[in-house]
Amino acid sequence: MSKVNLFSQIVSKLDRNSFKKLVAEKKTDKHQKGFTSWTHLVSMLFCQFAKSQSIRDISNGLRSATGNLNHLGIQMSPSKSTISYQNKNRDWTLFREYYYKLLTQLGQQAGFKQTKFRIKSKIFLLDTSTISLCLNLFDWAKYKTTKGAIKLHTLLDYDGNLPAYVNISNGKTADNKGAYEIPLLANSVIVADRYYNDFSLLNVWDSKGVFFVIRHKENLQFKTIKELELPDHRHKHILKDELIEVTGIQTSTKYPKKLRRVVIWNDENNQTIELITNQMSWTANTISELYKSRWQVEIFFREIKQLLHIRSFIGTSENAVMIQIWTALITILILKYLKSIGKFEWRLSNLIAFIRLNLFVRINLQKWLDQPFEDPPKLNAKYVQGDLF
Repeated sequence: MSKVNLFSQIVSKLDRNSFKKLVAEKKTDKHQKGFTSWTHLVSMLFCQFAKSQSIRDISNGLRSATGNLNHLGIQMSPSKSTISYQNKNRDWTLFREYYYKLLTQLGQQAGFKQTKFRIKSKIFLLDTSTISLCLNLFDWAKYKTTKGAIKLHTLLDYDGNLPAYVNISNGKTADNKGAYEIPLLANSVIVADRYYNDFSLLNVWDSKGVFFVIRHKENLQFKTIKELELPDHRHKHILKDELIEVTGIQTSTKYPKKLRRVVIWNDENNQTIELITNQMSWTANTISELYKSRWQVEIFFREIKQLLHIRSFIGTSENAVMIQIWTALITILILKYLKSIGKFEWRLSNLIAFIRLNLFVRINLQKWLDQPFEDPPKLNAKYVQGDLF
């Protein structure tokens, strides 16, 4: 048993000092009228953990925790109008910057590390997910004539499966165009699908010392320079390994260097997958396994859409949508941190479901993460009732 509820213990894991520094830098508490940036963050985290469907749910939900709000660092439950106003007007970049701060604090847990690959390069998985919006309500999210949408261009860190960078654009932005703004880390490797088969983009990555593994389009024009030997008696799914040069006036101008082309067989879908890379020393099987790991980013998108409140929004302004998305990313970061420090083999879906059921219950967080199904202690009976007859 704990004197503080589960939600308060989760919030206490956040670095409040770094948040205060960001608030001071961005001056987001100016004209705050009693609804501070911290209260705003806690309210939106409650929205995600409780999966609140409206501003009314957030306000009433926090009001139901009377007597426990001081443990959350807030004085009183915010009203609906206050939440709505600040969602529309408070600078959403505060929550984006705080996500990256927390990523360095909570995202470096030992339990996050994966050791599948022996390569020294940092692995990033690149993909885009579209969130549909009603154009009548979200008129700023232009996509099609009658539909609105935004896109999450996400660079996922393979260690921990958490976004190292997210670029949010309108639905009209092509996947490859949204990738030009991602930060590049020299000697890292970016794995992506055919939508990023943009040779101007690949040339930028290569010039920055970044490796890439990309599925190329079927109409790629190239000439073979040299065929490389395939491994004997193992890795039978590797069909071809060769050095190529792209042909065509426009394509060869955009990427004039040599490339490596690896063709693999996919048993699950009964199809060949054709990859290009600028990494010449790794084995063909490593290239194959790197591309296979790209599905982790698909799993990440599924997690945030199914487990968190991100497919519908409590505000219609662009600012409100941005705040809700970035607080959702903060929530998934917290959940994966909690999963990593618990001894119990949690599934992320079970963890968030159990937290929702026990959000204001006073139980010890760490003990609950380690032994969520522990039987209650047996009471020693002081008196034994005898037989009546």
